[in-house]
Amino acid sequence: MSTATAAHEPQGRHQSKKAAASGWIGSALEYYDFFIYATAAALIFPQIFFPKGDPGIAIIASLATYGVGYVARPIGAFVLGHIGDTHGRKKVLVWCMFLMGFSTIAVGLLPTYEQIGLWAPFLLVVCRLVQGFAVAGEISGASSMILEHAPFGRRGFFASFTLQGVQAGQILAAAVFLPLAHYMPEESFNAWGWRIPFLLSFIVIVAGYIIRREVDETPAFTDKTEQKQRARSPVLDAFKYSWGDMLRVVLMALMNVIPVVATIFGAAYAVQPAYGVNFAKDVYLWIPVMGNILAVVVIPFVGNLSDRIGRKPPLIVGSLLAGLLAFGYLYAISIHNVTLAIVMSLLMWGVVYQGYNAVFPSFYPELFPTRTRVSAMAISQNVGTAITAMLPALFTIVAPPGAQNIWLTVGAIAFGITVIAALAAASARETFRIQMHDLGQSDAKPVPLADYQRQRAAAVAQGRAGA
Repeated sequence: MSTATAAHEPQGRHQSKKAAASGWIGSALEYYDFFIYATAAALIFPQIFFPKGDPGIAIIASLATYGVGYVARPIGAFVLGHIGDTHGRKKVLVWCMFLMGFSTIAVGLLPTYEQIGLWAPFLLVVCRLVQGFAVAGEISGASSMILEHAPFGRRGFFASFTLQGVQAGQILAAAVFLPLAHYMPEESFNAWGWRIPFLLSFIVIVAGYIIRREVDETPAFTDKTEQKQRARSPVLDAFKYSWGDMLRVVLMALMNVIPVVATIFGAAYAVQPAYGVNFAKDVYLWIPVMGNILAVVVIPFVGNLSDRIGRKPPLIVGSLLAGLLAFGYLYAISIHNVTLAIVMSLLMWGVVYQGYNAVFPSFYPELFPTRTRVSAMAISQNVGTAITAMLPALFTIVAPPGAQNIWLTVGAIAFGITVIAALAAASARETFRIQMHDLGQSDAKPVPLADYQRQRAAAVAQGRAGA
């Protein structure tokens, strides 16, 4: 390893474990906020924030407000990505935490449609826009911070904890609703019980700030050579020099269709009376909870696997298999088979989707140089997820309540999207054996496999020794 290259790699008793813990906890708390909205949008918002005339229209409108949060994400990505690349990974993550926490508390304080009419859905949309803006910098900022603190040969393992935290946040989001939906009378739950998870976000603001202020800025960002090369406008540089990889990330990020199918459209399909399936709300809530619990276990193993065999194989295989299993999951719901729906969810969401989910936190930032890493990843990833955000409403339009073969129509769209994501991944260059200093360079040469395995073994041994 050359001296110039070594300067960009974490040395000695680096903060890889502390950065991973910070990314995990911060992502868990922030995505708890983001996904309690998703749960409420499917289970309760159609009844309390929209006119009661046509339940089908109310479902579409409620899921569309969920999608609005993703529409705001590209805007947030431009702003927060710029902050992350010019002022540091640590600062942007604190900003994300405050914006998300306060906007979520605001949702919990909103009056209903019966109280203020159309102002209710309008204010709901405003709060969701702020949520989407805030979350736009979370994964890119946290992934970049962990990646740049991680030792060479272990970047995939450590970066995967970003998404393990996201899955844990989704577990909390669903789990908080479980006792409320199960034990509270429906009238009380609809009146005020649903507000409790949103108001608890005050904890996010306090805990997130305490946790994230303890992590140092990354060696790659603070390196003096890198500071001299830092772009005045990282967003413009990202588009100028990395547009090809940004397009690939946009297409790979379409894999967000799987969580959309699993937790958003699937929930509406299963529990809303208009569809006629009528899973009990508290029973259905266990499906994403169990899938995410399994995902939390699987993610670090897949992240570690990507350090052994590369980022692309698990990502491509996971994408295609998850798309195929979407058919089985939706079919199980259509035949009212709770047990089969749970099994399909565990396979689709808990296992094979993690081939993509555990790998992209290392693969995406590795495609870009340090000076534009947060901006390039944030913009491209959030554009891709913004496209998928409108899918719940689209699914409801093309497969409305009463339509035939809803599972087949929605499943076919989902699988087609996963094929596009897999092809984009196949066209990207492999990155797991590229040194930190060379990341983002199309002509970068990977470290020879034997040397890479030796350095990785040393990093693993150092980690076990507690360094």
